[in-house]
Amino acid sequence: INGIAGERFCVRNSGVRAVVEAVGDHCCEYMTGGRVVILGSTGRNFAAGMSGGVAYVFDKNGDFNTKCNPEMVSLDSLTSEDETELKEMIQKHFEYTASNVAEKILNNWDKSLKNFIKVIPNDYKRMIENIKNAENSGLSGDDALMAAFEANKSDLARVSGN
Repeated sequence: INGIAGERFCVRNSGVRAVVEAVGDHCCEYMTGGRVVILGSTGRNFAAGMSGGVAYVFDKNGDFNTKCNPEMVSLDSLTSEDETELKEMIQKHFEYTASNVAEKILNNWDKSLKNFIKVIPNDYKRMIENIKNAENSGLSGDDALMAAFEANKSDLARVSGN
């Protein structure tokens, strides 16, 4: 979206990949999947109840942590895989919309990258790590997923408990 979305953008998102230039309150609330890129400001209560997917927020003013609901998510630095995915999404956004905001970020990519924050649900992050561990031990496909599920099932750090 070449512009600003209102409140509750990507609420209950389960797989959509979206890029927007700013959002109102409650963005990514109850999100279970997909990827969301916010290229500007956010309202309050970002990521409340978010259990899956990933959001990348351009935190130009350095105040996003005060607008995010930290109950179920972590604010992380970007990995190299995140950087690649993020740049591709912003480039597509620019191609589709001719966004001035996207163009400025892409033209100053190295500097801009420092302002992005990755928002990822804690349980989702743990499952991704468990899947990678299972794959590193030689499992693949459904076997890796089941091993990750079993590892996560008994982890006391889970939101839902045991």
